[in-house]
Amino acid sequence: MLPLHGVGVLVTRPEQQAMPLCRLLETEGASTLRLPVIDIKSTGDSRAIAARLGALEDFDVIIFTSANAVRFGAALLGQKRELTLVAIGPATARALNQAGYRVAVQPTGEFDSENLLNHPRLEHMAGRRVLIVKGVAGRGLLEQELTRRGAEVVTADVYQRAPANLGSAALASLLSSFAAGAVHVITATSLEIADRLLDVATPALRAEFERARWLLPGERIAAGLRARGLSASMICADSAEDHDLVAALKRWRASVSGA
Repeated sequence: MLPLHGVGVLVTRPEQQAMPLCRLLETEGASTLRLPVIDIKSTGDSRAIAARLGALEDFDVIIFTSANAVRFGAALLGQKRELTLVAIGPATARALNQAGYRVAVQPTGEFDSENLLNHPRLEHMAGRRVLIVKGVAGRGLLEQELTRRGAEVVTADVYQRAPANLGSAALASLLSSFAAGAVHVITATSLEIADRLLDVATPALRAEFERARWLLPGERIAAGLRARGLSASMICADSAEDHDLVAALKRWRASVSGA
């Protein structure tokens, strides 16, 4: 029997990122239900952003904060291959590699801003120019800390997150899936996704959310959910990478089944 046989997983990632995770979960025997709760959209004309930034060769470091930042911002690089590029994690690095660019710096340990800032290449930043390619209203930690270290930091917001249209019919269908015992685990790979789910939940759905287990990419997200009043059981993966999420779910399933 496959390790995740009988486990129903609600996948809440944006549509473009949901399918690879769903396929991997299903390969391990899980059933999946997709409910993208946020959409990812471009902020506008990349040529206008490029004109504002000027020559990218004038930046000592260019940081991409997500695979979506690469998806919407790689065009800014203009096929320049000698720039010093930084990726916040392996998914971002993969996206840059697939676009034909070499990554000079990645964090070790958890794939987040805190661990990226621990990299020796970002330690002594006085007088250096840094470009951060990111989404609108993302975490400000990188910009704040690199500025504190003496860098001149410029940001390029190349995409934005927008709440997906979750109508009453979609929420009623989701509640029916819970009632039928088809959903046991809820994925939330960011606090923004989790917040959106909690915001749209009816009282009946919120009760189901408390009874389910939440699959999260690390303790920071778990702590954020607890701060928002969620007391459900939480499964923390090593990262938001698909294989890490599935591995964490398999470890949980083995622990509860006695395998």
